[in-house]
Amino acid sequence: MVDTAKARTTRAFAPASIGNVSLGFDILGAALEPIDATLLGDWVEVKDADTFSLSVDGRFADRLPPGTKNNIVTRCFEFFQQALISHNKPSLSVKMHLHKALPIGSGLGSSASSIVAAFYALNDHAGRPFDEDTLLVMMGELEGQISGSVHYDNVAPSYLGGMTLMTGQQRTVCSQLPVFDDWYWVACYSGLSVSTAAARDILPRQYELSTTLTFGRQIGVFVHALHSGDKALAASVMQDVIAEKHRKTLLPKFDEARAYSMSQNALGFGISGSGPTVFAVTNKLDDAKRIQTWLNEHYIQNEDGFSHICRIDTAGTRILA
Repeated sequence: MVDTAKARTTRAFAPASIGNVSLGFDILGAALEPIDATLLGDWVEVKDADTFSLSVDGRFADRLPPGTKNNIVTRCFEFFQQALISHNKPSLSVKMHLHKALPIGSGLGSSASSIVAAFYALNDHAGRPFDEDTLLVMMGELEGQISGSVHYDNVAPSYLGGMTLMTGQQRTVCSQLPVFDDWYWVACYSGLSVSTAAARDILPRQYELSTTLTFGRQIGVFVHALHSGDKALAASVMQDVIAEKHRKTLLPKFDEARAYSMSQNALGFGISGSGPTVFAVTNKLDDAKRIQTWLNEHYIQNEDGFSHICRIDTAGTRILA
């Protein structure tokens, strides 16, 4: 029996993220931190208990599948328990709570945020039995069960913070890239929902050689520009040649939002992950505020929508007091 007076509690927060960052389909991601200090992301609490249970709250908790068994946090717990057993480590006896602050199907890494926060909290509560890469692989596998394929462009930045480039390797799954501290990222969720699987199905199965060459050149130039501190060069290649022209058909007023943002000195504009969230990058706060105001008035479709002016969150997942 767990002594309730001595029951330990661990709470972890995982930030929202931009998948792809326009030019890096499936291999580039960035974590977001609103400049007004809003916690844009989900948090998960793990507490000693005799039997497992899961409770949920938060703005978007009512959009989750009904029942404990259908919640991805429960699946994280079951996956983590099996990993402990297979590594001859003591299993956990806990209950969990999910605070669901990110909308499902938003393009902000909603499922990734829940998964990352859950694994991070479980690992910390268990005394950190698994190292960074092992835990990241677990997160990627669970995310793959949700989206239909394993990719790390949301889980990696949400977990590690910053901007991450996926390596395709089993160990050192991703590499963290330098970021520009004076860039503002205006993220706007329209309030609609776009299925990741549906957004992948809309893409062509084959691409022209010229398109793949452009994609490779852009990602190479972008990484070089980040490391060399060349902001103009980095901004010049922030165009999506893989997914945008197909996925924007799912996003009402996308073209208008892009046109306005670029007219207000945006360095780049694109779809966050599968959408419908869009983002604009600026190097001046006044430009970011004008763009945010326009997006609030014209791109948001219903009461669920919202926007934030952000910087890149370099902290990643962390324990909350």
